[in-house]
Amino acid sequence: MSDLDLFPSNDPPVAAKFPLSRTDLEGDTPLAARMRPRNLDEFHGQDHLIAPGKPLRSMIDQGKPGSMILWGPPGSGKTTLAHIIAERTKAVFIGFSAVTEGVARVRKVITEAENRRSSTSRSTILFCDEIHRFNRAQQDAFLPHVENGTVVLIGATTENPSFRVVRPLLSRAPVFVLEPLTAEVIGKIMGAALGDERGLSSLALDIHPDALETMIRAADGDARRALGILETAANLVGLHGVVDRTQAEAVIQHRFAIYDQSGEEHFNTISALHKAVRGGDPDGALYWLARMIEGGEDQLYIARRLIRMASEDVGLADPTALSIAVAARDAFHFLGAPEGELALAEVAVYLASAPKSNRTYVAWEKALQSARDSPSAPVPLHIRNAPTVLMEELGYGEEYRYDPDEPGGVSAQEYLPEEVTERVFYRPGSTGFEQRIKERLDRWREQKDTARQSESNTEEPPFPRS
Repeated sequence: MSDLDLFPSNDPPVAAKFPLSRTDLEGDTPLAARMRPRNLDEFHGQDHLIAPGKPLRSMIDQGKPGSMILWGPPGSGKTTLAHIIAERTKAVFIGFSAVTEGVARVRKVITEAENRRSSTSRSTILFCDEIHRFNRAQQDAFLPHVENGTVVLIGATTENPSFRVVRPLLSRAPVFVLEPLTAEVIGKIMGAALGDERGLSSLALDIHPDALETMIRAADGDARRALGILETAANLVGLHGVVDRTQAEAVIQHRFAIYDQSGEEHFNTISALHKAVRGGDPDGALYWLARMIEGGEDQLYIARRLIRMASEDVGLADPTALSIAVAARDAFHFLGAPEGELALAEVAVYLASAPKSNRTYVAWEKALQSARDSPSAPVPLHIRNAPTVLMEELGYGEEYRYDPDEPGGVSAQEYLPEEVTERVFYRPGSTGFEQRIKERLDRWREQKDTARQSESNTEEPPFPRS
């Protein structure tokens, strides 16, 4: 779209965009664009925001919308809502994408908005699609103009704004969360397209209920995708055509998972896999593993996360888990996809089914904190190495006791610096193999306590004071 298209000199009313012309209907305009709701009565879904009395609806009805961030999945209605808000408030709608345009474009839009407000008193709604793709400096460029009312900023994002939008902007633009559209809402949208003259009513299509259900399910809450599938089916069968389930499945071809390898869904999905493993649910683990692989995630990244789960959540309750996880990584590296994916599935099931212990993880965190708190604590002399005569003379290694030669294989000597107040980091649990570790360590501690008590009783009394 050219600058002239975005900033016409005579500022035609927004309503001129709706309805579309006959040329648009008969040309190449996609069905989703033709069926874009023109007002709130035609808008389906998001009742928690736009039902009477709800916050966004009240803002729209008052005709004085403030800046805002619309956060929701693709096809949930973010762009449409921005258009409707502009139409209801008689504001000029200026739209651009953070993917293709930068700060220079923002400055030009701001200049146009300032001139427009001073000459006509008309406000400008600046719609920034995928605002999360702007960096901090680029987002900061909006701030003064949002504060002084030059523009009403409506940012749209599929990513969690708390991660991707700067705090100063969030403080000036409240976040409205749009939800994925339900199957019922998707059905209404498709039904409207079939019966509307802007849509497919002239084709008089016959769509079997099971075919419609298949298409609704494939849309996955995305209205744009739903209408795209419907339009493809209509083009396939033509005037008075019949769409059955087989044809619907042929149209859909492949359903791409909703998955962003770098965004929130990436972290949500790996979190779901990790928690299913931790919670002992192999079915959940397999499902989320499949979602990640179908979404195009790097399988070696998954393998690394499974190795982490083996050490963090299974731990010493099953010491073989880590070896199995590493072996699965190696198996995938050797076989590649898709054959190697079975090895990842195997280890996911194994980890989910294994006994769990995070005692090593907890112990490691405590040890790290203790090391940070006492970075200068000296190594006790008796456990220092003494490779030189000078070191021997200074007492390095003096009175060191070789534990395997001690009764019971343990001595009473200390291995921690005196400055370390936390004397026990690792406390084994009673699950799986760790129960045996617990029994062994308890026995050793008892032996050490006995040895220390015995040594204390045999020490010479201090020299009496005169």
